[in-house]
Formats: sequence, structure tokens, C-alpha cells
Amino acid sequence: MTPFGFTPGNSEDSNEPVDFAAMMQQMQQQIQEQFSKLGINGPGFTGSTEPLPKNMVRDTAKKFATAQGSSPIGANDVSDIEQAFSIAELWLNEATFFPQSPNTGNVALARTDWVDSTLAGWQTTVEPLALGLSSAIGDLLKQASFGEGEAPETPVGEQPQMQIPVGMISGLLNSFIGSLIATQLGQAIGGLAGKVTGAHDVGLPLLDNAYPTLVPQNIKEWATDLDIPMDEVRIFHALREAAIARLFAHNPWLVSYIRTAITDYGKGINIDMDAIQDQAQRAFESGNGFDPSNPESFTIALNEGIFTPQESPAQRAALTKLETVLALIDGWSEEVVALAAGDRLPNIAALQETLRRRRATSAPAQQLFSSMLGLQVSPRLAREATAFWKQVREIKDVEARDRVWSGILPTADDLLNAESYMKSLEIPDDLSGLL
Repeated sequence: MTPFGFTPGNSEDSNEPVDFAAMMQQMQQQIQEQFSKLGINGPGFTGSTEPLPKNMVRDTAKKFATAQGSSPIGANDVSDIEQAFSIAELWLNEATFFPQSPNTGNVALARTDWVDSTLAGWQTTVEPLALGLSSAIGDLLKQASFGEGEAPETPVGEQPQMQIPVGMISGLLNSFIGSLIATQLGQAIGGLAGKVTGAHDVGLPLLDNAYPTLVPQNIKEWATDLDIPMDEVRIFHALREAAIARLFAHNPWLVSYIRTAITDYGKGINIDMDAIQDQAQRAFESGNGFDPSNPESFTIALNEGIFTPQESPAQRAALTKLETVLALIDGWSEEVVALAAGDRLPNIAALQETLRRRRATSAPAQQLFSSMLGLQVSPRLAREATAFWKQVREIKDVEARDRVWSGILPTADDLLNAESYMKSLEIPDDLSGLL
């Protein structure tokens, strides 16, 4: 059996060493053939210097969005959404300290338009992962005991190892990893395009200048089988969308906070070669088809997580930070929407419950972060965040609740005791005890 590594061993059918470059090219061809069957440009060694090729992300996302059906925006759609936002913004003025954010784009988007509008935000958000993997690959190759120098001494009677140009391998692998992540991200975005109700439905800052916008086609499908008037459904989603847009527009540091958490995770990526070899050994012995000399099995290995880096304590801390802030955003929007709607939306309780139920099973953000980071945003944490924001408002007022965003954010433990958290923020009148 040939041990796993970046240096292929000898073929069982030949005494000649495996041509690494040829193997990589064959791998590329096989992978691209599979994706061409889907009508998209699949991952491969593109030669692109971009850590996350934008064109590949966009093309893949648009292809998947189109496959689900993307209805064009009509005049009635725009009129309905504008009316819903007009009502929502008026109600929000009473429910949040943050003022209305200026609308700098279209209020209504088709599914494919949503892809175009949010693509730059997705690119910025996920790119640190590609950079982290590229850096990890570079570090791994630098540590290799073979490469562009002297070849390692070959034991007597064994076939000499071929010398591998490390720079070439690094470039090929970085291109492949970037393309792989771009394709995965494109598929995720394209899938989300058929589900999201607005630009901020995922709770992420995807627009450079945050403004509210909705996807009428998805809202109509969201309301299917609900015995609730569409006007109510539209206003409900307009309230959520406009509230989160206000939050991001007036707390620009929050955008950096979220992206820094993802960047910290990406920087912590480290490829443990011993662990990978151990995983590969078990995969080979289990008979699942993994064979280092077979390019096709390389794809199988990727899908089965053989090359998944080991998560470090720093990465787990970054994920905890990210999970908490996403729960805080989700919980804050639910509290604000409930307060804004009051008794003016007869079915607000049913709408909120429908949203909670659907997000617990198929939340767009959860799906994405689960596939890209392995992050599971806990529905329990979101519920605790909602209760926390409500308690803060009841203890103080709307302004005090919203000013929490301008200070140190509460931790997951803080969510369980809003009163204690608020007391920790108070500055005592007598500071002598602190001296």
C-alpha cells in the first residue's frame, strides 16, 4: 500500500514513478467533467491568483438560482413591497432607537438579482477561509522534507523518490482549494436564493450600505399553506428586514466584528499531516475506494473530510464568538419586530412561530455555516437572546436596549441573566473602592 502524502508512491503496475503534474491534471479533468454535467464550471486548477475566484462563485450561484426558477419583478411586486416597507418603517420608529436607514437600492429583488446584490458581501465574508487554507498548504509544503533542494536519501533497494517543485505544487493546490471553496459557496448562495426573504435574512452584513430589500417570490412561497393574509406576511418580513438593516447601518463596527471572527477562524487553519495520513490509512483499510494513486478518489476524500484541518482552541473560540453574535442579531430582530407589530398584526404570534420553526430546521445561515465552517447556530441560544433583549428593555427602555450594541456584547452566559449584565455596565457613583 502506498502511504498517503503529497508525494505519490510508485504505481503497482509499473516501476516508473508517478508523474505528479500529470496526476493533478487528470484529477482536474475528471472533476471538471463531473461539474460540466451540471452545466457549471467546476473546481480545477484555474491558474487564477484570486484566493476565491469571483466569476466561479457568481456563475455557480446564478446557475443554481436559475434552476430553481427566478420570476422577474413586476410593477405590482414593487408597489406591494414599497407599501409594506412604508408601514414597517413607521412602526419601527417606535420600537428601536436606530433611525431609518436610507434605501440606496431596489426594494424588491428577483432571486438572481439577490445573488448579484449580495455577491460582494459573500466574497468578503468567506474569502478568509480560502486564504487560511492557502496559508496552511504553504506552511505544510515548507515543512516538507522534500522539494526544490536535495532529494532525501533513498534506502538501498528502494525506488528513488522524485523531486517535486514545491512552488508548483503549492500553486496548483491553492488554485484547486480556491476553486473548490468557490464552487461550494456558489452552490450555497444559489440554494439560498430560493429561500431567503431579503438581503438580511441570513443575519449577515451582505450589502456595503445596508438598506432593506425583499424577494417577493420567496415571500409568497414562504406564506404557502398559511391561512394569513399576504399583506400581513409582507409587513412581517418588511419589519425584520428593515430592523436588521437599521442595526447594520448604525453599527458599522458590527460588520467588522463578524468578519474578524471568520478571519480569526481562517488564520487558525492548520493542516496536521500526521492526522491526515491516519485518516487516509483508515479510509484505505475500510475499503471505501480511497487510493492515493487514483485521482478520482481524491475527490471522494475531499467529500468525506479526509483533508479537513483539525480545529484549534482559537478556532473554537472564534466560532463561539460568531455563533453568539448571530444569535444576538436574530434575537434582537425578533424582539424589535414583536414590539413594533404589537396588536397591529393580528397573526404576529403565528408568524413568529412559523419563522422559529422553519429556522430551527432549515435556517439559511445555519445551512451555510454548517457547510463552510461546521458551525451550528443553536435555536436555544437564539431564544435566550430574544428573552435577553426583552428583559433589558423592560429593566431600562428601548434606547438602553439598543445602546448595548455600542459597548461590549454579552456572552452566551450573560444572556441568562439580563439584570446582572446591565448592573455590570453601571459605573458606581463612588469610585474610591476601585483605587
